[in-house]
Amino acid sequence: MNLELLLAHADDHRPTAPEGLPVESAANEPCPAQGTEPLHPWEPDGDPNDLSLQRWGVIAPEGPRGERLLALIQPLMELRQADQGGAPVRIHRAPSSLGDAEAVAWKRRALEHEAFPQTEQPRYLLLLGDFDELSFELQRVLASDSFLGRLAFRDDAGFEAYVAKVLRWERAPSPPARGRAVFHTVHDGTAATLLGYSTLVAPIISRCREQLMVGASPAQEILEIGDPIDWSPQRFLATARMEAPSLLFTLSHGLGAPRAGWSSRDAQRHLQGTMCLGGRQHLEPGDLARGPFLPGGIWFYFAGFGVGTPAASAFHPWLRRLHATGSQAGQLEAILASLPREGERPFVSALPQAALANPDGPLAVLGPMELAWSHGFQEPDSSFSRVASFLSVFRAMLAGKRVGIGLGALLRAFTETNLELARLSSFADRVRRAQLWMLRQELGAYILLGDPATRLPLERRAGGRRCTTTRAMGDEDPPRAEHFSPPGRHRAAVAEGRGPSGSACARWPG
Repeated sequence: MNLELLLAHADDHRPTAPEGLPVESAANEPCPAQGTEPLHPWEPDGDPNDLSLQRWGVIAPEGPRGERLLALIQPLMELRQADQGGAPVRIHRAPSSLGDAEAVAWKRRALEHEAFPQTEQPRYLLLLGDFDELSFELQRVLASDSFLGRLAFRDDAGFEAYVAKVLRWERAPSPPARGRAVFHTVHDGTAATLLGYSTLVAPIISRCREQLMVGASPAQEILEIGDPIDWSPQRFLATARMEAPSLLFTLSHGLGAPRAGWSSRDAQRHLQGTMCLGGRQHLEPGDLARGPFLPGGIWFYFAGFGVGTPAASAFHPWLRRLHATGSQAGQLEAILASLPREGERPFVSALPQAALANPDGPLAVLGPMELAWSHGFQEPDSSFSRVASFLSVFRAMLAGKRVGIGLGALLRAFTETNLELARLSSFADRVRRAQLWMLRQELGAYILLGDPATRLPLERRAGGRRCTTTRAMGDEDPPRAEHFSPPGRHRAAVAEGRGPSGSACARWPG
């Protein structure tokens, strides 16, 4: 069984690793230590969709940049405060360079402070800024028991356009009560896309249609854009422009470094992770910045570096060791050329940024912030179904659940994989160990761009709300946290120690 990579050179669009890599090559990679596995997201009583029970909060970078971002999303904070029955939105500020250990310490100090009962801790958290402003390590730590999303744009206009779009769809959702599921595979003839289509996309489409036939599907329609014989980039874009609430799943190569390397960091930030359409065509961020593209929808973008590039790839040590053996040196060098180098800034990909900033674009984009391998859709054994895991994501979102809940299905799969890998002995089957290691690295790299509380703008069902108040805290409270109140009352309420309608409102320095 070979590992196929969904990454192509940015100049000629040919696969970076056309021969694949042997799965056994990852058999000796370090496993997680016993007892360090993350927990499932906590499950308090009540509907996980109900923000009056689950709460919604914001984490911003420290300093003037964070204050600016908070001001830009103020209308969204007002909306979510109303959604949770008037309970104040909790705001936290975090340092930009938190590693894993520092992120754990910050979380315990700021989010898990004993002064706040669990019922008042926001389960939905929106992070503001790119990965050099709030680290991927912080996001990874918070994902163990929260529903997370991130907003990152190159300029203020992106934040303003996204917030206005969310408010517009919340106030005027589409009449249909059920969404549309759309699937698109770039049939470019490469081993990675052929394998992805046959082992993931086609089985999912088949299962969805079976469920639709017997009335067990939350989807109104199951649509495949083309097949291996009849498909085109033009048809893909034309279908994505249709104004119907849709969940779009795409599988393609993402663009990596050209054969001669990136000409500049700006060129890399503009194109890395962009969707390769085959036939030496690709989507430019500008193609999704204007005009309808999945309006009000959700995009699951499966491609190498689809939603971002980390400061350090989890696969880098393995690939470097494999390269040192002299095996498949040519394609390993090509893969390593697309990985971040020490000291380079991590970043959110330009393509999903453009789609989210488009007033007629989607409300959320999910995908890997890493290399994307075929092992993300191959079955290690009959006891675990990758198809079922992805179906759980699609069903949740098509049923109108908040998008953070859908991503939670993949995070649960990560937890289960982490547990099994941690318990394997060093004498376990080498292929099984390698498969689990690859799967763990991939599942841990999925992130959500957009507000985790957003959802397909379908006909809403009434939900319960709960109003609560919080008391003012003293000097022992966690640092850099405050409650948000609507404009006009916010500054006075904070200064006087009050929240909306006279409730107590806590604020900490910074």
